[in-house]
Amino acid sequence: MEVQYRGTGRRKKAVARVRLVPGTGKIIINNRDLDDYIKYETLRTLVREPLMITDTMGQYDVLVNVKGGGYTGQAGAIRHGISRALLQVDNELRPLLKKAGFLTRDSRMKERKKYGLKKARKASQFSKR
Repeated sequence: MEVQYRGTGRRKKAVARVRLVPGTGKIIINNRDLDDYIKYETLRTLVREPLMITDTMGQYDVLVNVKGGGYTGQAGAIRHGISRALLQVDNELRPLLKKAGFLTRDSRMKERKKYGLKKARKASQFSKR
């Protein structure tokens, strides 16, 4: 069996299970190619960032299983997962990834809706009479 490096990434409601396998640099998300799965170029670069700053771009195939959240949250979760998997490849990469802020779990979540309000903070218009 070939070597695999695993990492779990999370952002908002999205959870990404990432596997790094030595290969040619393909990124496959939910059995679809990266360009096919993520429509926006900015989010595609976001996903590739950890590989770019660590100069491991063509060395590993990235196999991702992601669920929950929207495309932005999923892209952030994938980036987090790739960063964590790269740590298993080589722990020397830690300072690089840490400085870029890829190892920190982004804890910002959607605020819950409160009763009596339309959304978390949006109230109906106030009228004196």
